[in-house]
Amino acid sequence: MNKPLAGIRILDLTHMLSGPYCGMILADLGAETIKVEPLKGEGTRKLLANDPENSLNGMGAYFITLNRNKSSVCIDLKSEQGLAVFYDLVREADVVINNFGAGVPTRLKIDFEHLKHVNPRIITCSITGFGNDGPNYKRPAFDQVAQATGGGMSITGASPEQQVRAGIPIGDLGGGMFAVMGIQAALLEREKSGFGQDVDISMLDCQISLLNYMATMHFLSGKDPYPIGNSHFVHVPYDTFKTADGFIVIAVITDNFWANLKEVVNCPDFDCVLLDGQPGRFEFKDMITDKLNEILSTKPSAYWIEKLEEARIPCAPVNKFSQALSDEQVLYRNMVVDLKHPDGTSTKGPGNPIKFSRTNEESFSPAPDLGEQTEQVLSELLNMDPVKIAQLKQQKVIG
Repeated sequence: MNKPLAGIRILDLTHMLSGPYCGMILADLGAETIKVEPLKGEGTRKLLANDPENSLNGMGAYFITLNRNKSSVCIDLKSEQGLAVFYDLVREADVVINNFGAGVPTRLKIDFEHLKHVNPRIITCSITGFGNDGPNYKRPAFDQVAQATGGGMSITGASPEQQVRAGIPIGDLGGGMFAVMGIQAALLEREKSGFGQDVDISMLDCQISLLNYMATMHFLSGKDPYPIGNSHFVHVPYDTFKTADGFIVIAVITDNFWANLKEVVNCPDFDCVLLDGQPGRFEFKDMITDKLNEILSTKPSAYWIEKLEEARIPCAPVNKFSQALSDEQVLYRNMVVDLKHPDGTSTKGPGNPIKFSRTNEESFSPAPDLGEQTEQVLSELLNMDPVKIAQLKQQKVIG
């Protein structure tokens, strides 16, 4: 396998979105990712599974996307024998990921403090809403809770009276992405120390990190920012504008871009020396926005994008999914790939955005059926004999 994480073995205990997304990225990068599920399967298997528009032969869009490149092993971790089988897998693994509620891994005896005695080199990663310690760490959380608590939701929307969450579930996805970074850092550190450690990912922490320079601005000014739609708090024009058949964005961040824009739209009202610098444009922001909407609405988006790009002005169409997922640049970069069902049928989904010059293989095996690889993994990885496997199945320790 010509992928950068080939040779790394992951035990993926996750469900829903943040954890499976982390496991999906690691699997796409070549880590052998074994999805350890309860005998009835993890809950995401059922999401959209019977939705005629959003499923493929009984497998919903969530599961078929987030669990590609993984294998599935069913173990009852609540049984003593099941936990023993899991510990045997831990001895052969590099990383264990979970996104259970705070305290659950300890109760199940699958947290770092238990697993480090099984395998001193094991790296564990827990993705939770609020982390594994602190005054409020046991609060339950999903994506929108993280977005709201983390402050980002307060600056998203058209006005202070209409605050909305991000359309993309960045609370969950952000947790998954930061988990990948933490796991890879822990793997690098292990090369020096020889020991594993726990990676504690809080979705709230991730949202605070993503506030970035805007958080620093708050501390400097003492002010709470508020939602201003698609416009900018400094640059003008920097917004979404109506065209004859849709919307485009224009991002003028330098005076040179403004000079070029004036030539493209040919608006006499813009021929004012006050507007040639940012302070003047900001003062007359509403006038500039109104005039641009008036002018741009006379012709289709494609016409304006061509003219604006010729003038080297940052711009883009506001694409619908159908447009974004058929964009020639997106397709060239292999960002739309086939997602197969175990039965051989397929649909399409997003590819791997991390590209490499040398370890550059991109392949996507089907999300597994429930317990599809249980016997194979126990036989090949643990050298467990068929009689023992059959006994464990009969006792409902594995499935």
